[in-house]
Amino acid sequence: MQRKVIILTDGKAGHENQSKAFARALGCDFDLVAIRFKSPFHKALSYLFDHLGIHTLSLFAPFEISATSHKPQTTNYVTVIGTGSGTFYAAKSLARKLGVKCGVVLYPRGYRIASFDCILAPEFDRPPTATNIIPIPVNLVANDETFYSAGTEAFLARHTPSEKPAVALIVGGPNKCSTMSADWMRTQLEQIFATYKPTSHEPQTTNHESLTTSHEIWVTTSRRTPPDVEAVIDSFPFDYKLLYSKDHFNPIPAFVKLAKTLYVTAESTGMLSESCTFGTAEVRVLDNLNPGPHKFRRFVEDLVHGGYVNGSRKVDLSAQFERAKQILLA
Repeated sequence: MQRKVIILTDGKAGHENQSKAFARALGCDFDLVAIRFKSPFHKALSYLFDHLGIHTLSLFAPFEISATSHKPQTTNYVTVIGTGSGTFYAAKSLARKLGVKCGVVLYPRGYRIASFDCILAPEFDRPPTATNIIPIPVNLVANDETFYSAGTEAFLARHTPSEKPAVALIVGGPNKCSTMSADWMRTQLEQIFATYKPTSHEPQTTNHESLTTSHEIWVTTSRRTPPDVEAVIDSFPFDYKLLYSKDHFNPIPAFVKLAKTLYVTAESTGMLSESCTFGTAEVRVLDNLNPGPHKFRRFVEDLVHGGYVNGSRKVDLSAQFERAKQILLA
């Protein structure tokens, strides 16, 4: 019987997907538990309880285990996994209740580090050196070859690439550590078109047919992309263009799989992680980050230093996952 883990989810897709990637890397099936603190006060109390060695599930709203494959059998679980601050304390508490180990993704700042069995901590968090901490250069990505093959097939049903190399852009949006303006976007696109389509870098005014040039240029925006930025993007002669405000199709799997060069806005840590892990494209960053030594800046700088950005090196986490297996499954 395949070993199974419990994944605690706080409802955030980015966190849940990292936990699923962790479970897959361990070679385990999983069941999901949607977990949430009863209130912000109960979350604050969890930090105190953890340092006092008190681990109780009474701080959380009632929950059930949702079987992903068959009726849950608690005797079959080998570990509890969680990603994000809403799951760290619960992972310890449930693991102790079940008598198994717990592994978490992201650095659980504020909790007692030594009492987690395994922590996959992003290097940009500058985690301390400890036997239970495994540094990783990117966020975990739950996708696999089947996902990229299906996404590429769907993309090719919409767009037939030429034999020219493709340059793809993945555009996110502003957050607390980044900005994104229409003028900034126009400057970025003018530079890219001048580099890869030197005869067609001016915004088009009459039609949407690309001129004969040395590269195809593709773009996709996201739900976070401001309308005025999308308007600027819409004015340039892309060979393939997906505006999220008009169409929710996801071309990113094909971008990752097919592009020779892949530009990603700097605040999009998930997309940067995916682009630096999969495919063969050379990854470059569209730097829209605010000044200052924040984690987004450290993340990009670490990727550049490691050769994953502005280079063709891809992230290989096999050694980190093997170490995690030894800790959690031995």
